[in-house]
Amino acid sequence: MEAGSPQPGHRAVLADAVLRWLDPRPGQVILDGTVGLGGHAAVLAPRIAPGGRYLGLDLDPEMLAAARARLAAEGVPGVELYHANYADFPAVLAQAGVSQMDHMLLDLGLNSAQIDDPSRGFSFDRDGPLDMRYDRAAARPALDLVNALSERELSDLFWEYGQEGQSRKIARKICQARQAGRITTTLALARVVESVVGRGEGGPARTHPATRVFQALRIAVNRELDHLARALAQVAEYLRPGGKLAVISFHSLEDGLVKRQLRSAKAAGQMQEITARPEVADARERQENRRSRSAKLRVAQRLAPQA
Repeated sequence: MEAGSPQPGHRAVLADAVLRWLDPRPGQVILDGTVGLGGHAAVLAPRIAPGGRYLGLDLDPEMLAAARARLAAEGVPGVELYHANYADFPAVLAQAGVSQMDHMLLDLGLNSAQIDDPSRGFSFDRDGPLDMRYDRAAARPALDLVNALSERELSDLFWEYGQEGQSRKIARKICQARQAGRITTTLALARVVESVVGRGEGGPARTHPATRVFQALRIAVNRELDHLARALAQVAEYLRPGGKLAVISFHSLEDGLVKRQLRSAKAAGQMQEITARPEVADARERQENRRSRSAKLRVAQRLAPQA
């Protein structure tokens, strides 16, 4: 997702590439399943005017409010915002009175507004509650998992969703630390992980030792991979022939799932990936936005049903 605050003129990750691949035209319908701060909407929505509809979904009410303010300030036309999980996009289409869409965009993961707010609990840079929920009115916060799961369950979670090589040692250390009281803040958890992994060398550019653990908890709390799989399994049914799906992923678990689902859709004669290999940010974008360095864009096109 995009970095920084929703200021006019701000560009989302791989915005130029998304615009080039989708090539939106006036009158089309685009569903943005992860509208975030509205960065991609600001680029794409003007291209479908007049007559187009841009349906922007997000689980985070705070992001929807920021997107609404940003898009209004920039005078972006035709954007309709919905508080919804992108895995439930068919219900949003029905609510909007739309039977099929021309394009769908999924920009997965966090944006910097969420990371920079310590009260959201996504980051170990500043102390905050162990929350990590996109929608704070739903699901269980991360602190429930950290303090309730067994050592084995924690180890499996860190390995499966974070690919953390020291998952067993970290889980054991967390369970030992819990004996002195519940772990309730981001820095408290980060210190436990750091006591196992260590800071290492490499200065500020080095990946923080708690990165994989925090990723694993965030994925588990929000059931990110489950929702992604459910959304991808439904896309072909609602895309017009020739319509396109664009997915921006930020780690190998997401990208691997997208690749497998597209391969399955190809075998079923529904979708064809049209990016020969994932598109990545160029040197300039990587320099301006550090988060874009891990971004991968895959685009697939809906095939015409065979007679």
